[in-house]
Amino acid sequence: MNFTEIENKRLGDKYYRLHHDSGLNIIVYPKKDFHSVYATIATKFGSINSQFVHNGKKVHVPDGTAHYLEHKLFESEDGDAFSKYAKTGASANAYTSFDVTAYLFACTDKFEESLGILIDLIQSPYFTPETVAKEQGIIGQEIKMYEDDPDWRVMMNLLQSMYKNHTINIDIAGTVDTIAQITPETLYECYNSYYNLNNMVMCIAGNVTPEQVLEIADKKLKKAENCDTQSIFPDEPYEVVRNYTEQILPVAVPMFEIGFKENAPKTCATTKEIICTNILLTAFAAESSALYRKLVDEKLINSTFGSEYLEGNGYRAAIFSGESRNPKKAAEIILDAVKGLHKNGISQEDFEIAKRAVYGKLISGFDSPSSIASGIINAEFSGREIFESVDVFSEITLDDVNNRLKDELDPENYSLSVVKSMDE
Repeated sequence: MNFTEIENKRLGDKYYRLHHDSGLNIIVYPKKDFHSVYATIATKFGSINSQFVHNGKKVHVPDGTAHYLEHKLFESEDGDAFSKYAKTGASANAYTSFDVTAYLFACTDKFEESLGILIDLIQSPYFTPETVAKEQGIIGQEIKMYEDDPDWRVMMNLLQSMYKNHTINIDIAGTVDTIAQITPETLYECYNSYYNLNNMVMCIAGNVTPEQVLEIADKKLKKAENCDTQSIFPDEPYEVVRNYTEQILPVAVPMFEIGFKENAPKTCATTKEIICTNILLTAFAAESSALYRKLVDEKLINSTFGSEYLEGNGYRAAIFSGESRNPKKAAEIILDAVKGLHKNGISQEDFEIAKRAVYGKLISGFDSPSSIASGIINAEFSGREIFESVDVFSEITLDDVNNRLKDELDPENYSLSVVKSMDE
C-alpha cells in the first residue's frame, strides 16, 4: 500500500492519505519542526444521529446514545484505556459533538505504543449489563452539571427555539430518563452501524512519518466488511419555533445568543460558502466593525461578544453571543444592523479588512497539530478538503460575500436566548 501525497504550494505543506486494506482512511500530516504528535480517530456519529437505517433495518436509539457509547468504549476486557495511556505518558481524551465522535491523544514520546492503544480502543467494544448500568450514574451527574451550566443552557435553549424537528435541538448527553433506556444491545447496534472502519477516519499530525503510522496500522487494524448505514433526518421548516426564550440561572451578567436560521439542505456547506460566511460575519461583527463599536459605546457588550457559524446536515445558522446587562436592547441593535446590511451590503473596505483577518486565522491553524487534525476530520466528514480552503480563498470577491448574504441573516427568522439571574 502506498500513500498519496497532497501538496499545497501556497503553504509549502503536504500531507499523505491512504485507504487502508482494513477500510480505514488514514491521513498523515508531518510537521518535522514540532516535538509533539497529535492523533485522532473519528466517526461521523454524534447526537443528531439518533435515527438511521443499518443494512435495511430502521433503528431509533435513545437521546444521548452517541455520548454514552464514547464513554463506554474506553473500557475493554483487559482494562481501561486511560490506564494504558498513563503508562506511555500520552494525554488522551475523547468528545462527542452534534455529528462526530472522536478519540484522541497527544504525546512527545512512545508514539507507537499510544497509537496502538488508540486503534485497539475503537476495535474492542465491551458492553455488559453491569458496566452499562454503572455508567448511568456517572453520565447522569454530567447531565445535571450541564443543566446548571449557563454557557450550555443559553446555547441549547437557542437551538430548541430555532429548530422544531431536527435533532440538533436535542442535548448531546441526552437526559437522565433517555440514558436509562440504553442497553448493551443499543450500544452494539450503534457500534456496528457507525464504528465500521469504512465509515471512519484516522488523522495524525506533527513529528511523525507516514511509514511509522503504516507499520502500526498494518499490525493493529482488522479488516472490516462494508456496511450500509444511512442517517435519517426529519424535514425542518424554515421558520424558527419562537423568537425568544429565557432561563433563570445564577450568573453575574446576563448571557445571550441570537441565532439567524437558514434554509439548509441535508448536506454540509461548501468550502466557498464557509469562507464567504466567515468573511461576512467578521466584517459585520468583529471588533473592527461599526456594529461592535456601537454595542461597546452603548455599554451593551463586553469582550465576550463574538460570532460563529453552525452548519451540518440539515441545519445552518449564524449566531452572535456574549454578555449584556440589556440583552434585548443588544439584540435590537443587532437586528437593525442586519437590516442595514441587507440594504447596503458589505463595503469594499470592510471586505478587505475582514478577508485579511479571516485568512490570517486560517493560515495560523496550520501551525498547530491539533488544529490540523481537527480541521482534516471536519473536512473529510463534510465532503471538503483542507487545502482547498487556501486555494479557494484567493478567488473570493466582494460580490461573492454579498451574494452569500442573500441566504443568511434573515431579520425575520431569528431567535434570542437569554440566561439571567433572578434579580436582573
